[in-house]
Amino acid sequence: MALALVGGAALGAAFQGLLTAVIKVSKKFAGFHSILKKLEATLERIKPYIQEMERLNDELDRPRMEMEKLIQILQDGEKLIQDCSRCYCYQRIGYANKIKALDASLLRLFQVDMHAQVSRDVKEILAILKSNGCNWNYRGVSDEHENLGSCNAPGPPEFMVGLDVPLKELKRRLCEDGESRIVIRAPGGCGKTTLAKELCHDNQVREYFKHILYATVSRPPNLIAIITKLFWDEDERVPKFQNEEDAANQMELKLKKKEESGDVLLVLDDVWCGSESLLAKFKFRTSKSKVVVTSRNEFPEFGSTYDLELLNDDDAMALFRHSAIPQNGSRNYTPTDRLVKKIVGHCKGLPLALEVIGRSLHGRPVEIWRSRLKKLSEGQSIVNSETDVRKRLQSSLDALNDEDVMLKECFMDLGSFPEDQKIPATALIDMWAELYNLDKDGVDAIANLHQLSSRTLLNLAVTRNDASEIDGWYSDAVVMQHDLLRDLAIYESKQELIKERKRLFVDFTGSELPEWWTEEEQPRSSARLVSISTGEMFSSSQGDLQIPETEVRWCNMQIPDPEVLILNFNQTQKKYKLPDFIKQMDKLKVLIVTNYGIAVELTNFSVLGSLSNLKRIRLEKVSIPTLCNTSMELKNLEKISLVMCYKIGQAFASSTIQITEMLANLREINIDYCNDLVELPEGFCDLVRLNKLSISNCPKLSALPEGIGKLANLEVLRLRACARVSKLPDSIGSLHKLSFLDITGCVRLSEMPNRIGGLRDLREFHMRRCPGLCELPSSVKDLVDLESVICDERTVLLWESFKHFLPNLTLSVREESINWHLL
Repeated sequence: MALALVGGAALGAAFQGLLTAVIKVSKKFAGFHSILKKLEATLERIKPYIQEMERLNDELDRPRMEMEKLIQILQDGEKLIQDCSRCYCYQRIGYANKIKALDASLLRLFQVDMHAQVSRDVKEILAILKSNGCNWNYRGVSDEHENLGSCNAPGPPEFMVGLDVPLKELKRRLCEDGESRIVIRAPGGCGKTTLAKELCHDNQVREYFKHILYATVSRPPNLIAIITKLFWDEDERVPKFQNEEDAANQMELKLKKKEESGDVLLVLDDVWCGSESLLAKFKFRTSKSKVVVTSRNEFPEFGSTYDLELLNDDDAMALFRHSAIPQNGSRNYTPTDRLVKKIVGHCKGLPLALEVIGRSLHGRPVEIWRSRLKKLSEGQSIVNSETDVRKRLQSSLDALNDEDVMLKECFMDLGSFPEDQKIPATALIDMWAELYNLDKDGVDAIANLHQLSSRTLLNLAVTRNDASEIDGWYSDAVVMQHDLLRDLAIYESKQELIKERKRLFVDFTGSELPEWWTEEEQPRSSARLVSISTGEMFSSSQGDLQIPETEVRWCNMQIPDPEVLILNFNQTQKKYKLPDFIKQMDKLKVLIVTNYGIAVELTNFSVLGSLSNLKRIRLEKVSIPTLCNTSMELKNLEKISLVMCYKIGQAFASSTIQITEMLANLREINIDYCNDLVELPEGFCDLVRLNKLSISNCPKLSALPEGIGKLANLEVLRLRACARVSKLPDSIGSLHKLSFLDITGCVRLSEMPNRIGGLRDLREFHMRRCPGLCELPSSVKDLVDLESVICDERTVLLWESFKHFLPNLTLSVREESINWHLL
């Protein structure tokens, strides 16, 4: 960019020299990319101030020495960045710290030193004006803030589509339901600000509210400046507030004065995470004032949330056509509906993407349109090609401060899963328990997902509403993410060289392969997380001459260090062979294998035999010929999850060694939606270290093994939605450490074991949808530690005669709520 952007003098030259160096080195050296991008963002923020300072210093003839400190910082910064490009690997940490210090010094300079200088200059100008008998605008000379402009809402949007329903809903909640505070929440680029502007200019809203005040908050929020803009007219003298509390108190007085003439609507646009204390000042104790906030985050303590949805297909087409196709009757190329629909489909309903892509194609020839569609169809992400879209989405990540480093890492990990697929929360729990030392029950992981969801970086959905405080069972929780946010995670992960990445994403679902895939010597990666996704053109068999030449096969990848390996596949072949290179993964702790196509057989399972650190295995929609054989030594495996798998019973029955020999340290077993499971192998009852056994949605399972009472350390037993189970083994009474029991949905269960009273540590019991149960054994009166029974209107009656024996018992009648569209 030309130096004219910031003036041609010394300050402009120094600034442009630093900015150019930062951009150049950031692109060339991946090791400094993230930290230099942050510095670049800081420079872009202060660029307007640099321009104005250069201009005003010349016009006011201020001493040049006042700028020398800043010029020196900028020049030293340019030298630092240039030195970074020549440093050795062992020097990187030191240079990274110096770059952080430069960033901090620039921010501090503009937030403190420059502020004081501007304040002094303003006072000098006022003194000159006053001596010449001139009048001035008091609002523009406050010590606390600059001239903030009008508090009127910006003009209504030129073109609006897809907001009629949200606008109607907001008006109903504000004007009819009497809600006082509403937060409009959506990811960046979804149209929150457009909706807020339209709300302010709606005729019905303007009739209802006498005063409509609008302020953009952004980052970092300045409460005093916002209050001043909202409540002091431009011709009013602004008082010198003692502090924020004083400003808030005087705002209340001004608000009451406005309310004397009518209701007030206050709109705070672009409020960021961490602004809770600011919003607390706008929790007015009056029904005549309402507040609407737009944000990427939710603020439950402030007010209710309205989630703004993405555009549907028709509205997306309308917005794209408005942006891409000239409306003036010009003779430029007009694309076919088929071409438009395909391009619009890649924008995934995000208004920002539709507008940016549309503008880039506006009035362009057919070849440009077709080229853009070709690139999008081949997998080129809009996040990669469109800087405006990427920066808008990226700002949500940048808002995660140093205390939220864990959240950013968790967000980046979501790129491990295929687009348009629901991500099981249990898979993320397994990953993060080992990668980040989170608790193994998933409480911390789910808390992180809730925080990311509150920032609109993902959607967390739970299909059922019966979460337990004792057992953190999250098999019904799934994560969904907009494709462009997933692309952002992948883009961010690829900013470093392969050998330096924390996570390696390999995708063979499209038609292109990574350049390094066919090389004889594969690049070595030290990634802790590796995700490999394959499609129909991929063959997992190695060295098979019968495989067509059009198919892609495993290469000998050099990835010895991953702690988590995720294999996603969707293929037409009947077998999927685990790659041989898994053998070298000595640090591997978690293996997640997910089949998104037809059910297949998982082969080469023996490659896991030598992985002494492997702790968690999750398999979905596969069968395994055998799980236990002489070449397998999974003695440190702690958890195994089998989802929609088949031939499980055969896999254990055909084992050549005892289950206890191979799985001696197993603590948790989860079996879900395994339709052909008829019975559990008796050998399961010898897994004496087992703490949790969860079997759900297995319609052919008829009974538990009689020897289940040998599981002396079992704390959680779930037998849920297993329709053919008619009774529980009497030996269940020997499970003296069992604290949680769930038999929900066992519709044929006709009696409970007589020895159930032996469950002396039982604290929580779920037993809904058990119509076959007509009575409980008398021994239930011995369950003296039982605190909670979750039941329905029918089963609650079975407990009435035992309540006086169980003083701590609480009976909760809950109707089971299921989000069927998530299943």
